[in-house]
Amino acid sequence: MAERYSSFTPGGTMWLLQRVTAAFLVVVLAFHFFLLHFVNHADEVSFLASSARMETLSYYSLMVLFLVTATFHGVNGVYNALINQGLTGRKKQLIKGALILASIVLIVQGIRTANAWAGGFPL
Repeated sequence: MAERYSSFTPGGTMWLLQRVTAAFLVVVLAFHFFLLHFVNHADEVSFLASSARMETLSYYSLMVLFLVTATFHGVNGVYNALINQGLTGRKKQLIKGALILASIVLIVQGIRTANAWAGGFPL
């Protein structure tokens, strides 16, 4: 019988964060689909309407939290998948650094974009 292998320590912090972020993403994606595919149909979605939604602090905050959560969840998943495939040593450190740098760039650019759509929240 094959043994189960995972780079996540069951019950560890990263294991827990991966599950919590997954649950959060499911809820936010459901909200997204409901709001933008059932309440507002595709022909009603416009840049102006999106900008108006982003001007409300609650929607803006949810989208920024969604950005940070999705980035963490995705990068953490990719990193652990690579470790599960046997990534070790110097390559592991280089990949980790590259993923952290890519995450920072993605989050900063995402917040800049959200700020532009929201009319310039000072963040």
